[in-house]
Amino acid sequence: MNDKAIEIYKEFGIDEDVVLYVKDKERDLCDRFNAIDEMADYNQLRVIKAMQNNKVSSECFNTSTGYGYDDYGRDTLEKIYAEVFHTEDALVRPQITCGTHALGIALFSQLRPGDELYCPAGSPYDTLEEVIGICGEGKDSGSLKDYGISYAKTDLLPDGSFDFDEIPSKINDKTKLIAIQRSKGYADRLSFTVERIADLIKFIRNIKPDVTIMVDNCYGEFAEYIEPSEVGADIIAGSLIKNPGGGLCETGGYICGTKECIEKAASRMTVPGLGREVGPSLGIIRSMYQGLFLAPSVTASAMKGAILSAAVYEGLGFKCLPSSTDERTDIIQAITLKSPEALNAFCAGIQAASAVEGYVTPSAWDMPGYDDPVIMAAGAFVQGSSIELSADGPMREPYNVYLQGGLTYSHARLGVLSSLSRMKVEGLANI
Repeated sequence: MNDKAIEIYKEFGIDEDVVLYVKDKERDLCDRFNAIDEMADYNQLRVIKAMQNNKVSSECFNTSTGYGYDDYGRDTLEKIYAEVFHTEDALVRPQITCGTHALGIALFSQLRPGDELYCPAGSPYDTLEEVIGICGEGKDSGSLKDYGISYAKTDLLPDGSFDFDEIPSKINDKTKLIAIQRSKGYADRLSFTVERIADLIKFIRNIKPDVTIMVDNCYGEFAEYIEPSEVGADIIAGSLIKNPGGGLCETGGYICGTKECIEKAASRMTVPGLGREVGPSLGIIRSMYQGLFLAPSVTASAMKGAILSAAVYEGLGFKCLPSSTDERTDIIQAITLKSPEALNAFCAGIQAASAVEGYVTPSAWDMPGYDDPVIMAAGAFVQGSSIELSADGPMREPYNVYLQGGLTYSHARLGVLSSLSRMKVEGLANI
């Protein structure tokens, strides 16, 4: 590494030993990075072809207000999402505020009183617990439980595999929706590859062919050559401030699936009778298009940053999930730091690498939807944008930090360098 590079890193408080250590780990990852770049090329071409097939023009970028009737750009973008994700239909709206909201719309739209939601691969992400009614007893908050919709789950086996022996006994006449979470969230497991999801879906279809299957696709879009909707999922849903927004989209979410499922979702998103016909694009439609265009390459940058962080921290004796050699299916990297001090230091290092609010020191707080205080480092251009460089974790044992994002690989690398430098300064990592 040349002297200019060393000098600029010193301006971030990163010493030469840290830079050289990370650079040494980076050299060993060339083949992994080349494979990710090839996948990004494939996914980029898929997105461009879908845009061409649907005749994207400057007219698509015109904004709409009020009711949003006849919004040509919005309707065209939804056709593009349906083509990219190989589904019959799609909803892509700024009115869907986040991934949890998208999943909530999907759940409420497909389930009715007396039905049961079943999770065959462990508990859902923390923010869905109150949506389902797992927690928040007595609040009468309008959860699925409040509407007489029951919930069942099957935990993963100790080795992280699906419990194919128990699953058939849990699926019954009341089971109307089966939910699978692709990314691990805060669970101590590997995220599910699309191949593993395909095996689970095939198994479920042999038990109950007509059940609706939903996949929480957050953090996984464009991280593989195929998506869960190509292997039998009826609905996939996610956030536009994660992978598919490419770091440009200011807000929004998407739901892709069968025509029947999307029609139900549209009625839940607004109201029956209006459905998808209302919902203005409010001046952000261009960023929704351009963000999707950039999404494959931005996702690839985030994945390479995650792999680098795993290689760096594994080399220092920290447990990383996935490891630097595991197959990847999302942008999230979990690192077990073992102490609250290490979790604080890691997140402080990520924040210090941020272009936005890099002068801030993050601290844990009681975030809505979480049982434990959560520390989050996120100097983002879009608030809460998980495709931008960020790190977070609940303040509970074993003090895992979840690193994700990086609009460019250079920024993701800087985050790794900065987090490690902070850990070294505080005597929490030895190089």
